[in-house]
Amino acid sequence: MSDPRRDGRWAGKRVLVTGGLGFIGSSVARALAEASADVTVADAMLPEFGGNLFNLEGVRDRVRVNFCDVRDEHLMALMVDGMDVVFHLAAQVSHVKSMSDPYPDIDINIKGTAAVLEAVRKVNPRALVVRTGTRGQYGAATRLPVSEDAPTHPKGLHEISHLTAEKIFQMYHEVHGVPVVMLRLTNIYGPRAQMRSSHFGVANWLMRLALDGTPITLFGDGLIQRDFVYIDDCIDAMLRCAETPACNGQVINVGDDHPSTFRDLAAAIRAEVPQAEVVFTEFTPERRAQEPGHFYSDISRIGSLVGWRPTTPLRDGVREAIAYYRQHRERYW
Repeated sequence: MSDPRRDGRWAGKRVLVTGGLGFIGSSVARALAEASADVTVADAMLPEFGGNLFNLEGVRDRVRVNFCDVRDEHLMALMVDGMDVVFHLAAQVSHVKSMSDPYPDIDINIKGTAAVLEAVRKVNPRALVVRTGTRGQYGAATRLPVSEDAPTHPKGLHEISHLTAEKIFQMYHEVHGVPVVMLRLTNIYGPRAQMRSSHFGVANWLMRLALDGTPITLFGDGLIQRDFVYIDDCIDAMLRCAETPACNGQVINVGDDHPSTFRDLAAAIRAEVPQAEVVFTEFTPERRAQEPGHFYSDISRIGSLVGWRPTTPLRDGVREAIAYYRQHRERYW
């Protein structure tokens, strides 16, 4: 299947990306701009959430930027009017932060989602709305790989808020007829993620530790399995799902059915930063209580719907990410 970013299918389409200055949002906006879409991003630039104007470097003249909050239903009505597609990526995305302050998750992830969908329902009900959730919505895996039909029993308020947002999407689709695609992403890493806090994205944070000359710290024996997905593969999946009518109303995993361990991740980082030291530490009681254990995704649904699977090996993705952060360190540290 041809790459939807380069075959003209997005040319001229009006697209809104909420959270569009963050890691995944800016990557979506860049890909769409390069595909000649008419792109607007909305971002509240909340402190520590990863919004960064530099993320649009190279396409800034092809993307409109609106500094606004998805919780403002009146502004959202203006923003979604006339759009063909809305990628709703604005969210509180830190599991760690939610353990000490659950209210932003409720306010942004749940209220913000309702505000966006209500705006679409009222002023532009034909717009396709794509949202990104998290593999944490499943909780601990009952069997591997984890399919979309697996039980959902999340262990934290953060993951519960994402599951609730997904249920709101389902309701607006089934009751109000709003076209939606609901994606559950796993462990996305790569360029343009925030690197100032360990609260967002373990793979990128371990790269920062190595680049800073700080030991790469792994919990337990480092053999827990995860499916790490490089950002370019993630964006390819998102665009394919957005342009495929058969994905309308579907919950879809974006992951990898060939998992890696945290030791594998550390080895990939050390291949680029040979002086990096790896140390092991015990789980804190709080982390142990919420650690889901091994997790990797069943991606047969997305494969059958759009012909996607990740193509970037972990070592190649880590190499690209580390090269990017070495070049642009001052923009992210």
